[in-house]
Amino acid sequence: MTETLLWILSTGLILLGLAGTVLPALPGTLLVLVGIALGAWINDFTVVGWGSLAAVTVLAVLAWVLDYAAGLLGASRAGASRQALLGAALGTVAGIFMGLVGVLFMPLLGAALGEYLARKDQQRALRVGVATWLGLMVGLLAKVVLAFMMIGIYVAALLL
Repeated sequence: MTETLLWILSTGLILLGLAGTVLPALPGTLLVLVGIALGAWINDFTVVGWGSLAAVTVLAVLAWVLDYAAGLLGASRAGASRQALLGAALGTVAGIFMGLVGVLFMPLLGAALGEYLARKDQQRALRVGVATWLGLMVGLLAKVVLAFMMIGIYVAALLL
């Protein structure tokens, strides 16, 4: 495989990873990390060294932890039931097929519906749905910011 094709693959993985930071079907920061690692490997880690790669890896792990923890924290602070968490997960999956609006708002609907089915309380279901959704949105925002930080470190290493 030529070096040009490897650079195209590296860039493609990074761009696909950026899309994956907002699309739940794609492992966003993992794809960004793999694309950056491939870019570092192309030059035998001389341009993008192990230090930069380690920093990017730490950010990728942090993005994964924050994404997971933010949704759970939002749900648990509102006292969400297991059904609400399952509803949020199912809503997220269903939202993939509905475009960006679905990805953003189906978790709220799923969490609220799950909580309502568990406790039959509309007010509580709405509160849990909103809290779960806010947690997921905070996690999503953190993941996007960390992905751009990863790319910034990579680009800085390439240019400096």
